Amino acid sequence: MMKENTLITITRQYGSGGREVSEILAKRMGVRRYDRKIVSMAAEEMGHGADIESIVASSYASPETSKPYFQQGGFGRVADYNRRYLEQAKAILAIAKRGEGAVFLGRCADFVLKDCPEHYSFFIYADDAFRAERAKSEYDEKTVKELDAVDEQRRNYYAYYTGRKWGDPQNYDMMINTSRISLEEAADLIQSYVEMRQAKK
Repeated sequence: MMKENTLITITRQYGSGGREVSEILAKRMGVRRYDRKIVSMAAEEMGHGADIESIVASSYASPETSKPYFQQGGFGRVADYNRRYLEQAKAILAIAKRGEGAVFLGRCADFVLKDCPEHYSFFIYADDAFRAERAKSEYDEKTVKELDAVDEQRRNYYAYYTGRKWGDPQNYDMMINTSRISLEEAADLIQSYVEMRQAKK
């Protein structure tokens, strides 16, 4: 059994099944999984309410796709995408401090929680053939090129806010290729790894 205050962060290549792996883990642990909820919480703090879908859609905004940090209306005012990241980071840390355990999907949570004692980070990826097959059924028949475009946006966002390289093995406890094993087995690997590490403490 994992400790009650276990924090797991999942970073994933689009189309790899990482979202499902995070759902499986959260269910096994009896904790909440956070992704869109973090964006919603940040938007609420910023006073942006109603249209959460558009907020989620723009939540990976980066300097390449958004207005400059220094805006015309007020010198030095933090741009919306910067404020959103800061509020998301605050929400992630607040959840972690509850001591209840949680699973976080994306949102640079692996970086935000890197100093937490019971935090474990994982990167889920897959071969293009696997991703292409999943895209047909799970992502409205998107092409691998379209999936890669989303990953490029995530890569830029991650680099901008963390100064680290998205997908670099040094940033994670383990990287798992879901082309080779089932999503349930990927969750098994993560659970076994965390339990093994915690048993050594």
